[in-house]
Amino acid sequence: MKQTAVIVCPGRGGYNKPELGSISHRHLPQQNRLISSLDKVRENEGLLSVSELDQKSKFDRRLHLKPENSAALIFAAGYADFKTVNPEEYEIVAVTGNSMGWYTALACAGVWKADNAMSIVTDMAKRTAEAEGAQLIYPVMNEQWQPDKTREQAVSQLLMKHAGELFLSIRYGGYVLLAGTENAINAASKALEPVDDRFPMILPGHAAFHSPLMKAASEQALAVWNSHYFRQPELPLIDGRGVIWEPPGCDLNALQNYTFGHQVTEYYDYTKAITVALREFAPDKLLLLGPGNSLGGATGQSLVAANWRNLSNKDDFVHRQESEKAPVISLGL
Repeated sequence: MKQTAVIVCPGRGGYNKPELGSISHRHLPQQNRLISSLDKVRENEGLLSVSELDQKSKFDRRLHLKPENSAALIFAAGYADFKTVNPEEYEIVAVTGNSMGWYTALACAGVWKADNAMSIVTDMAKRTAEAEGAQLIYPVMNEQWQPDKTREQAVSQLLMKHAGELFLSIRYGGYVLLAGTENAINAASKALEPVDDRFPMILPGHAAFHSPLMKAASEQALAVWNSHYFRQPELPLIDGRGVIWEPPGCDLNALQNYTFGHQVTEYYDYTKAITVALREFAPDKLLLLGPGNSLGGATGQSLVAANWRNLSNKDDFVHRQESEKAPVISLGL
């Protein structure tokens, strides 16, 4: 029996050392035409092809994590995963994503052709990386994925203390990402109570994504990527506010303005996007696109936050995932 599914697309940071070679291993030769077309786009723009990057003998942080390379690898891996979903097994009822995953979601929904999407993804990676500021991630949950009010309050106080310099960037399951000036991010990193010897973690190579510090990148993108690049979606899209874009009546000018305006300069609520997907579309499965499984934890935490089918903590989610009724499937694994 066919199951319903929501496609979920990963953002920045999905392609790391463990993912090296994953595109070639998973998608060649079956997706040779798609990968070749994406390679051609890159080569025409004077950039290393996805195939060449993916097939390097070893992972080079300076090469593979360069914004325009990392974004291209993440988009190619995710979109190729999407094309492997068996329509006889799953009825796709909606598409969403996290941060840069919105761009992949637009391609999966048919708003952008794959080659145009590759150009846009690469261009936006460069524009946003050139902006000022930094980003950090911090957990606002306990070990069982339930809210930690003390940590939430500490974050709120920092946002007020550094207003105009520190901003909420992404709500990401049981984590928040903060963006801001270098000074504000460093101050926040020192002020927040350490957790698990890992957090707060300043994310290397990240500018102040999803914040007003992206204004110049947003204005440039709005001028370059006009609404002529947009088509009516073939599938419902859930954006970073939890707003649903239902085909076939989408205002393409509004979609373009959101994509290169609000989506770039305001915070992205991944948790709300997942909550809306669950409550409005009630899917049997959430299909997480690759590379890897970067979305797994935050997605599980979002299910717990929504008390989806009585999931109230981490143990509940892990137990459900081990059963035949596992709600989350990571296609990149």
